[in-house]
Amino acid sequence: MLRKNRFTKTILLMLALVVLLSIGIVGCSNTETQPDDVEEMSEENETEVQTEEITNTAMEEAEQKLFEALEPLPEKDTGVKLAAIESTLANSFWITMQEGYEDAAKEYGVSIDVMATETETDIDGQLDIMKILISKDYDGIAVSPLTEHNLIPGVVEANNEGVKVVVVGNAISEEALKEAEGRIEAYITSDFKQQGTIGAEYIIDKTGGKGKVAVIEGIPGATQSEARKNGAIEAFEAAGMEVLPVQTANFDRQQAYDLTAALIEANPDIVGISCGNDVMALGAVEALKAKDMKDQVVVVGVDFIEEAKASIENGELDATVAMSPYLFGKAGTITALKAIQGHEFKESVVWTPIQLVNKDNVASMEGWK
Repeated sequence: MLRKNRFTKTILLMLALVVLLSIGIVGCSNTETQPDDVEEMSEENETEVQTEEITNTAMEEAEQKLFEALEPLPEKDTGVKLAAIESTLANSFWITMQEGYEDAAKEYGVSIDVMATETETDIDGQLDIMKILISKDYDGIAVSPLTEHNLIPGVVEANNEGVKVVVVGNAISEEALKEAEGRIEAYITSDFKQQGTIGAEYIIDKTGGKGKVAVIEGIPGATQSEARKNGAIEAFEAAGMEVLPVQTANFDRQQAYDLTAALIEANPDIVGISCGNDVMALGAVEALKAKDMKDQVVVVGVDFIEEAKASIENGELDATVAMSPYLFGKAGTITALKAIQGHEFKESVVWTPIQLVNKDNVASMEGWK
């Protein structure tokens, strides 16, 4: 009887082992197939996202208009070497512009090296970068000057060395450049004054054109800073609003935060703030939130950087004026190639598109860059 019980237990143990092994095999099989399924789903989702970005209507239309303005387009695969000088890459605007430079260079089969200063106020450092590039064997250089005057010596030196120079974004003083006997081939820009006007008009509309408003400018003397400031002030004054003394934050977020904190302390009845870029606008928004006053003040920036987009979606930043740093970069590369190939420009200034973005249309701007 004892031997029979032992035999029965042995059989039961063997059966249990068989069942466990079967479960293990099935489990291993499921584990092995699951990553493939997940990977396939991930690839499908990624493809959908990429397709959405590529087929963004607003971006496609803006790019097409730019290409039409630049016709005839340059020849491809010429093997020339290009360089570009931007402002600080700490700002996502300039990072996106770098992508435009580099994507166009790949498309046209040429090389480009994009340089930048560490800060947006390093005017001497930017000139040093240009002089170093001129000493290398570059055929053309695209520049975005920090002020209207700081790169004029570099432009003259490039002219003497036979290096073509195009200006992208920020302007160079035509009068001062002419006095220095220098020249640029073309200027790719946006209507900076109109950007300031559009932002101010949005604030006027939201406030009924009544109350105190402030203008926070970027770097005094910088092309885009001066133009945006003037566009905003003129629009506010035309509407009959009380414009507080202009504040300068040098395109810096912390400085804009501190200035806004002081502004609302002295003027608790302020109704709107126009900022010369999104970085400063985001600083202003944070200062207003800290004082629990954001709902009382309309804040508008310029550039439509990714963080500004998120802030608008979250109901914090009210609006921004979008331009396309990506198209700035693409146009810079194409224009430099046209200059090197001896193309004549119908107009010395090529404009890129701008558009107001707020909570009503921010969703439609997916893929804009």
